[in-house]
Formats: sequence, structure tokens, C-alpha cells
Amino acid sequence: MQTAQPLIHEDFLLHTPAARRLYHEYAEPMPVVDYHCHLDPGEIAGDRRFDNLTQAWLLGDHYKWRLMRAAGVPEEYITGDAPDYDKFLRWAETMPKAVGNPLYHWTHLELTRYFGIRELLCPQSAPGIWEETKRQLAAPNATARAFITRSGVKALCTTDDPADDLHFHQALAQEDFPTAVLPAFRPEKALHVEQAGFAAYIGRLSQAAGMPIESFDDLVAALDKRAGYFASMGCKAADQSLASPDFTVGSQQEARQAFLAAMNGETPTPAQVNAYHRQLMLRLGRIYHKYGFVMELHFGVLRNVNRRMFAHCGADTGFDVVGEGITAASFAALLDDLEATGELPRTIVFSLNENDLIKLATVAGSFQSGPAPAKIQLGAAWWFNDQKDGMLRQMQTLANVGLLSGFVGMLTDSRSFLSYTRHEYFRRLLCNLLGGWMEQGEAPMDFDLMGGMVQDICCRNAVAYFGLPAGI
Repeated sequence: MQTAQPLIHEDFLLHTPAARRLYHEYAEPMPVVDYHCHLDPGEIAGDRRFDNLTQAWLLGDHYKWRLMRAAGVPEEYITGDAPDYDKFLRWAETMPKAVGNPLYHWTHLELTRYFGIRELLCPQSAPGIWEETKRQLAAPNATARAFITRSGVKALCTTDDPADDLHFHQALAQEDFPTAVLPAFRPEKALHVEQAGFAAYIGRLSQAAGMPIESFDDLVAALDKRAGYFASMGCKAADQSLASPDFTVGSQQEARQAFLAAMNGETPTPAQVNAYHRQLMLRLGRIYHKYGFVMELHFGVLRNVNRRMFAHCGADTGFDVVGEGITAASFAALLDDLEATGELPRTIVFSLNENDLIKLATVAGSFQSGPAPAKIQLGAAWWFNDQKDGMLRQMQTLANVGLLSGFVGMLTDSRSFLSYTRHEYFRRLLCNLLGGWMEQGEAPMDFDLMGGMVQDICCRNAVAYFGLPAGI
């Protein structure tokens, strides 16, 4: 009787000879540059170990949590106090129901790549998989750093608050760890004047910057000072997330009023909040240009829509949704105001609303300028779009109205040390797309040309774009 081929095999997602050659000869050997992730630098510095697969897999992963809720799993087994083994069993029960969801592929890629397990996860296989992974996680080569190294990661950028002292990055820089672990500047708490706790955060930032912050202009000066410190620590990127801002309107006076209102415990008006977002982003953009940071912009997320569960679980627990995105006029206004003074930094834009793709790509195309290739980038498929169809739509949109060859490729955007298979998933889809074009006569059957393009997208473009250390 013929044995069925495992789900994850050598040519998974590669449907043509050209695709298979592009992947195995050109994409697979390339190092990984993870230019945006949410890994904890403290866990990297401390080389964290995991007692079991729940700790390595389920804790903090709101992608999995949403799927478990959809499958009817009680919250006790998701973010509650149930034992780790019971939580894992509930994830295993969810898996057979998840065919068609990207987590079905990612889960089995991770089991295969990190543990050599090709068996499908289900209630029947769960006890054996739990014991085998627990055994392997007890081995000396099953630490946070080992997972990074085994994944071929040569550089990664964590996500760090301007008030952070970056002592973990300082410690890592003194060690013989082959992966460059760099901070990324994320001024979310300073940017969102409308959120609770703003005034308390400004106090913390003031202490970190060593200066009083009593006005909007003081805040800008403090952020500039902290960005300079981040630059001295090797920072290459700055990231911020907004819902649907209107960068066409909003005066400096309104921004200053928003700051003072929040500091006095009052609620700024919507117009003041929008003005604050616009004016602070303009100043941040100039700061990023000054220090050579790549400006990463995430638009279109509507956060914490379930009030009861937000109160119960807190932020980043699976209650965020696709919002309305950003208008072309708004995005163009931000870029244009920075371009007008010659202070437009290299910029990557991500939208959670896939309807924005061609719009944002065409706006980006209006602000390209040398010597940086693809200076303004349409970023990789983000969050809910981080799946097969979403990745292909993003790449095809970029190819149709820009230069796919200039794309800086994939990122994990993850808190898990096992998420690097997302790069493999992306690379397989990229090679299948390009290989299909070659087989259909829509691209040259030239492996030097097309293979070089694959290697650029997988790694080399990101190295050049972010100005990463030579030799990656």
C-alpha cells in the first residue's frame, strides 16, 4: 500500500519545475533578515528556555487565540489559568478544524522544521507530540538563541519604546552571538495622545531623556534625543501604527492643545487628536531622516473592539480587526510635506485593509527618488493578510504598478521564536509565483536573472535598504 506524502514535503507549495529550482537553488540557502518583529530582547539576552510547547507556541500568540475561540474553546484554555498541557490539547483539538487557515500550514511547518515531526497535529497525535517536543525542548540546543541561529537569521530588529534603556541590546552587542540584534524605535505611547496613561508615560519618557517635557515641542525634542541614542545603538528602523489618520488637516496649535489637554487629564477633541497625529508624524519623519532610520507605517487597524474581553484580557489578545485604512490624499500629504523640505526618509507602508494596496503602491510610486532603489515601499502582507492569498496579492500588486524586484521581502511581526518558518512560507510562494510566470512564458526562462531577483527579495534588498552590517 502506497504511503501518503506528508503535508510538509520538499516541494510544498512549489507547483512547477522552475518554481522548485528557484526555491531550492536560490531562495532556500539565503539568510533571513527579520526587520520587524516583537521578540523580547531580554529573552534573547537571557537565552530563554521553554519547558513545553505551550510556552514556546501558545503564550502571547493572538493568532492562535482567535482561532481557538472560533472553535469554541473556553477562555480558561486560551488566556486563563488552565495547565499548559490542557491548553495544548485544546490547540490540538482546534487543528483539524483549521484546514484552509494559514495557521494549519504554519503549525505543521514549525513541527517539521524545529522538531522533525511530520505527523499531523490532532487529538489522537497530541500526547505523543507533546512528549516528543518536551523531550527535545530539554536539549541544550533548544533555546531562544538556538532557534534564531537554526533559522538562519543574520539580523533582526526588535520593537522598543523610546524610553527603554536598551541594556539587553548593549549586553548582546558584547557577546559572540552571530545574529545582529538591533533595536527599532517605536514611539506608540508618545504618538497616541488619546489613550489612557499618556501623561504617566510622558513622565517616564522625560526621565529617560533627562529633560522636562511640558509642551508638544518639548516632546519632539525628547524624542529626537532618544532617537539619537537609539542610532548610537545600531537602530535602523522606526515603527508606528495608526488607524485612519487624515494627514491633510491639523494645525500645530491644535496639536499643542491636544498635548496640554491630555497632560491635564482632559480628553482632547477628535480634531485635536488628528492634528496631533499629523504634526507629530511630520516631526518624527524629519527625525528619522536625520538619523537614517527607515520609517515603517502601519495603517488600518481598529483595536480592542470587544470591550468586555478587552477589560478581561487586555491589549494584543485577539480583539483587533481590519479598519477603514487610509485615503490616498492623506498618505500623499504626509509624504509630500516631508518631501517638500527634503526630509522624506525611506518609508515602508503596510495596510491591514487589502483594498488599500494599489492605492498605496501608486502613492509610493509618486515619491520614488534616487539613489535609494524603491525608496518608498509597499510592505509585505500584514497580519490578517499574512496568508497565501494576501501575500500573492501584495506581490502581484507591487509587480503591476512598481518594481517587485526592489521589494525588501518578508518579516515575522511575531513574538514567537518558532515563527521563522513564515519566511520559508513566503519564499515558497514567491518562487511559485515567479516560476509560474517562467513556465507560462511571461518571464524569461533565465535562472541567473530570476534566481538573482529571488535572492534580492529574500535578503539582499533588505540588507541594502536598512543599511545592515556587511557580510549578512
